[in-house]
Amino acid sequence: MEWAFANLLNHPTILKKAKAEIDSQIGQNRLIDESDLSKLPYIQNIISETLRLHPSVPLLLPHYSSDDCTIGGFSVQRGTIVLVNAWAIHRDPEQWSDPTSFKPERFESDGDKMNRLILPFGLGRRACPGATLAHKMMGLTLGSLIQCFEWKRIGEEEVDMVETEGLTVHREKPLEALCRPCEIMDKVLSESSNNV
Repeated sequence: MEWAFANLLNHPTILKKAKAEIDSQIGQNRLIDESDLSKLPYIQNIISETLRLHPSVPLLLPHYSSDDCTIGGFSVQRGTIVLVNAWAIHRDPEQWSDPTSFKPERFESDGDKMNRLILPFGLGRRACPGATLAHKMMGLTLGSLIQCFEWKRIGEEEVDMVETEGLTVHREKPLEALCRPCEIMDKVLSESSNNV
């Protein structure tokens, strides 16, 4: 979520497009719901692009080759432990045009094909069993934060996107942003106070 918001703050036109999608599909009369996620493809594209650029685990869990095979032109003998560098695959210029840029639109034309090229939750039998839940939670949280608040950077300079090294990829400096509640927050807060 922090990477998604950092990228959105650095690309205000993308944030405006996401906000416009939510306003046109859900509006300002009710909060976004899980059933609304299928109506928000641009939000899903933002999540996919964020996971492509910033997979939480850059090196996937080790895989064990059960047969002799060739991977990327290299002969791999049976019984070899193989580490997959998802971070490098997601930034491979042979697979992605302008690979280091944040462009959710790259998932619009052929999103299914593009989603097969990213592996933020691993692949095969060792893929994360919570991947579907993670996508839904990210969609709901990101959508709710965009729907309920207007966001902007603290200053004029772009948000620092420096990563730390380690088992997981996280930001070197915590994200700081300014937000202002949207009109829907008045409605939500007044309804919740009426129910108390």
